[in-house]
Amino acid sequence: MHYDIIGDIHGHAEELRQLLNKLDYQRSGHGYRHAERQAVFVGDFIDRGPANAEAVQIARATVEDGNGHAVMGNHEFNAIAFHTQRPDCREFFRCHTEKNQRQHQATLDQLSSIELREATKWFKTLPVAIELDGIRVVHAAWQPTDIQTIETALDKLGRFTVDFLTFACQQDSPLFRAIENVVKGPEIELPEGKSFVDKDGHERFNTRVRWYANPAELTLQSYSIGAGDVLPDEPVSPRSSAGIASYPASERPVFFGHYWLQGPPMPFAPNVACVDYSVAKQGKLCAYQWNAGDTVLNPAQYVWVDALN
Repeated sequence: MHYDIIGDIHGHAEELRQLLNKLDYQRSGHGYRHAERQAVFVGDFIDRGPANAEAVQIARATVEDGNGHAVMGNHEFNAIAFHTQRPDCREFFRCHTEKNQRQHQATLDQLSSIELREATKWFKTLPVAIELDGIRVVHAAWQPTDIQTIETALDKLGRFTVDFLTFACQQDSPLFRAIENVVKGPEIELPEGKSFVDKDGHERFNTRVRWYANPAELTLQSYSIGAGDVLPDEPVSPRSSAGIASYPASERPVFFGHYWLQGPPMPFAPNVACVDYSVAKQGKLCAYQWNAGDTVLNPAQYVWVDALN
């Protein structure tokens, strides 16, 4: 099978339609289909954009009709937690703070209560990582031990049930750390006195990292994703990067989203590629066209449409 791995959509349904048309998919019910290929969504269907309900509808129908696959993004996980009440109090697993409410507001405004309930129900069915014929797909980071931790907990506690969320949202729990790494991306602490302001205007004392790479071969500046230009060009502390699994060059290609990249789409490594190019911030909605048997990724196989607003 050939696959088109599609990056973070964030409610940009019109760009999704344009991209699928560009990839020669045809409308099929509420979703899309291709005679020879399947769409693979890396998650983050919701929040930020102008057409969240339709974005979810297209992706869900494509998957449920057998014409595609999808993994859970951090925004789907956050939505589940935002709408699930803790059993011992009136609080929700994701607190309804001003920051969290603002991040989720576009979805709250655009989906009816029924649509929101049905979307959240679908989100709970999504895997956090998948292996297909020749490729792997995850939202943020392929971390085998953490993926196994999550899958074991799902089998034991149920798919994003209250019991599962109790451990997944408990900061000293191994399940919490596994979710953070796989769905949100591994981070390391910055040296004392160092911080940076992220794209949402928040001061950060940790940085996301190029988890697929060997930190011993990089500096803090080159190991970081999204903050390298403001970080010192000094060795990465072995203590800070302990437990983050790199991705060997001998492994099958792995695809992911999440990282708000800009500029011309380009694989991170011969077998590592991000497909999130910031459609929600005037960037691109991007896909990688992977053909069966490909082991080395090629920049020419990226396809995209520019954001409309």
